[in-house]
Amino acid sequence: KPSVGEMEDMLFAWRVAKHVKSNAIIYVKDGSTAGIGAGQMSRLDSARIATRKAEDAQKAAGWTEPRTKGCVCASDAFFPFADGLLQAAEAGATAVIQPGGSIRDDEVIAAADKAGLAMVFTNMRHFRH
Repeated sequence: KPSVGEMEDMLFAWRVAKHVKSNAIIYVKDGSTAGIGAGQMSRLDSARIATRKAEDAQKAAGWTEPRTKGCVCASDAFFPFADGLLQAAEAGATAVIQPGGSIRDDEVIAAADKAGLAMVFTNMRHFRH
């Protein structure tokens, strides 16, 4: 179950995802975006780009670690496979908000449980194309 802070960040990330080109992956921490990936053929590639953007910001700012450590993740559409979700976990996400609705939701839920991620389903997608 997500914490109150995680829920607040997930709701913000979900609002941001609505305005980003699909396949949007949004990382948020403490009320601000930490990384955004979008416009890719694969949700996994968008998650990798969001991670890379966070790492680039870390280097530019001189931080000791990227803001994805302890962040939340929003996806504008369901995770068709667990790989994008696992990329978010590897980046440091602790909770995920997504529409659900994949034929592989059970696999994605199992992967989230195994990775220790809280997950919230919206039953509504923002997929934009």
